[in-house]
Amino acid sequence: MKAHTIAHLKAHRSGFVAVFISVFCAALLTCSLGILLESGVRGGVAPHLYAGADAVVSGPQSLAIVEDADQPFAERVTLTLDVTERLSSLRGVTAVPDFSVPLSTSNGTVLDAHPWSTAQLAPYTLTEGRAPHNLDEVVSTMGGTIGERITLAYGGIDSSYTVVGMVDTAVEPSPERPATLFLSDQRARQLWPHQDSVTAIGLIAADGVDAAALARQALSGTDSEISTGTARGSVEFLDAGAARIQLIVLCASFAGLALMVSMFVVSSTLSLSINSRRREFALLRAIGATTRQVHTMIGREVVLVAAAAAALGLVPGFLLARVLVAQFADAGVMPTDFALVYSPIPALAAFVICLLTARGAAAIAARRPAKLDPIEALRESESGPAALSRGRIITGVSLGVTGLAMSIIPAFLPSEIAAAGAGGSALLLIFSVALIGPMLVRNIIRILGGPLRRSRSAPKVLAAANAESQSRRLSAAIVPLALAIALGSVQFFSQSTVATEAESQSVEGVTADLVVGAPAGIAPALLETIAAVPGVRAANPVVRSSVLPVPAGEESTVTPISAQGIDATLTPSTLDLDVTEGDLTALTGDTVAVSADGAFTLGAKVGRRIDLHLGDGTLIHPLVVAKYSRGLGFGDVTLPIDTMRKHSTDGLIDTVLVSTEPGRSAEVQQSLRSVASVSAMNQDQFGAAGADERRTQSWVSILAVLILLGYLAVAVVNTLVAATAERSREFALLQLVGARTKQVRAMMRIESVMVVGIAVVVGTLIALPPLMGIAMAVSGVPVPTVSPLIYGSIIAVTAVLGFFSITIPTRAGLRKNPMDGVRDN
Repeated sequence: MKAHTIAHLKAHRSGFVAVFISVFCAALLTCSLGILLESGVRGGVAPHLYAGADAVVSGPQSLAIVEDADQPFAERVTLTLDVTERLSSLRGVTAVPDFSVPLSTSNGTVLDAHPWSTAQLAPYTLTEGRAPHNLDEVVSTMGGTIGERITLAYGGIDSSYTVVGMVDTAVEPSPERPATLFLSDQRARQLWPHQDSVTAIGLIAADGVDAAALARQALSGTDSEISTGTARGSVEFLDAGAARIQLIVLCASFAGLALMVSMFVVSSTLSLSINSRRREFALLRAIGATTRQVHTMIGREVVLVAAAAAALGLVPGFLLARVLVAQFADAGVMPTDFALVYSPIPALAAFVICLLTARGAAAIAARRPAKLDPIEALRESESGPAALSRGRIITGVSLGVTGLAMSIIPAFLPSEIAAAGAGGSALLLIFSVALIGPMLVRNIIRILGGPLRRSRSAPKVLAAANAESQSRRLSAAIVPLALAIALGSVQFFSQSTVATEAESQSVEGVTADLVVGAPAGIAPALLETIAAVPGVRAANPVVRSSVLPVPAGEESTVTPISAQGIDATLTPSTLDLDVTEGDLTALTGDTVAVSADGAFTLGAKVGRRIDLHLGDGTLIHPLVVAKYSRGLGFGDVTLPIDTMRKHSTDGLIDTVLVSTEPGRSAEVQQSLRSVASVSAMNQDQFGAAGADERRTQSWVSILAVLILLGYLAVAVVNTLVAATAERSREFALLQLVGARTKQVRAMMRIESVMVVGIAVVVGTLIALPPLMGIAMAVSGVPVPTVSPLIYGSIIAVTAVLGFFSITIPTRAGLRKNPMDGVRDN
């Protein structure tokens, strides 16, 4: 039986090559995403400063979600000093509390400063000099000269220090991370804004002592976490834990889209391959083959091809995962020193998924040739399948209506949610076109093919006749091209539409004349200096972070909400949030203002209280005093500056919005330049809230779409080449009845133009409804931001793929002797 199956594969190798390539690419993509997903669960960053600690105690750095991935807090969750006291009392265990403060050099380089007592956790050892004892002494990890005087700024305020020691450690730090610097314990505590707490406690155990077990026993019932091994890196580097969770969410969302596209491509390619063998199946049915026998034969052939293709696609899947991680690191989604986890689980899962997908697609594609009456099967082998079934038409129309409804719904949803649902709407519309495509194409050709049919040119007449009579085949060529255009347009232009509106809100909302910043933040004391500069009318401090809503139930999902802290009394001359309800000047103490989108997400109303987790995990219940419309530009939640600053990791101010007296902007800007470590920029350089995160997510989306479009490009070429190669018998018959080779080529060129043209129109029409819904949601105007260059590039690449995938196989088919072409088919 196996030899019989292999013989069938050899006889129809051209059709099964297309299936092989589709499954191979699907396995490659699925395996790479599986590796990233597993790395999000078990991967991380190796510890550096905590490399010598047996265990590290920290606060819970994420909000536990029962039915979803935990959401990381944006700021450090601190531990109270009584936790240190408990751990210090453990026998055989040395407890070392740690925290860090950001310092910057004169050239703007940010350094990570720690108390000298934490050097033993790495451990760092002195190679030269001594430990720092005085407030103006530091120990360097970057080299230098003992006795050298250096200037370091905290919050933009310069201080002079003497280098008294050099240290080194066996654990090499990542060059991408800020260099470590050690201050005296007293000086570090002076600069640390949270005097009654620390960020982590490293435990060094004596021989034979299990520090982690003792810590769990001592801290039983407290809100703390104990990390060992690689998990210590997630405590040391705040971005490592956040990257793991973000990687899980990213892969889970992209994997769903990728799997749907993969299944769609594999199914359509397999269906095309099986349809090309209609004549064979008709003869088998005519000589007595049963439905089950046809199903079994097709199933065995497909499983054998899919198994080989999936197995070969796994190895490059591991390589693709490494490439994706490198790109994600460049985009800022994850740290460059994030380590992937390699295990056989993703490979096995990808193999099984691809095999099941191919087998399921084979069962669906084999239904019609297997159940047809032998006489009807012979008729279809020559003239093609009959009209679409009622069930297929109803399903296609239902999916189309649902897709259009999903396109309209975003207009009534918050902008971020609207953008997230755009891809699903486009996919439903694509599936609808795939199901009822032959009927749509036939009607389009009837409308547009009139001039061709009336032409005296034989190629034009043949092209019109072929297109109308073989609409199912033409639809199979159009759908992959339309899918590429629609998905590419939706993913690219939904991001650009949201970003454009966010930037517009930011520019319109900043009424200050200058924006003041510093490399590592601005200290509250420096804010007073800025406000006292002659010509300054108001100096409004801004702190940016994110907050988390309280889950409404076990099955609810939680996403971070961008937030800012401001001095509301200074907004009249510095910031215009476009308040639509309430009074922003009442934003003091235990209060909050929310955007229209934020109010929708949080269920907030002016005059009522809401529940929020601040960046450090603190739960608050502020009173809503105002609602505003410029949430994309400034964040969906606005809190008093003191609330935000006290619950941020470094306690510093991100930027200061400065309004000046009329005509004195240049004078004030010049005066501020004399303040060391501070830069004064124009108002248009403020940047929209979450702009960096949105830019990062946009780049990740673009990267994911490019990978998906690359796969679709392979699928498009694969499908069109297979569909064209199937027509070798048709080409031979045309030549035998008198058509010249030049005429057949001209006919196929006309068909390729028809295929590409219809695909461009259909793909664009599919992309428009979701894009218009997103634009309506974010700006109130159904006009998305579309880059002509990007849209033109998508169309150009699609057109080139479509044209050459049809013309090249045509030329190859026409090289055969016509009699051989008829005999071989």
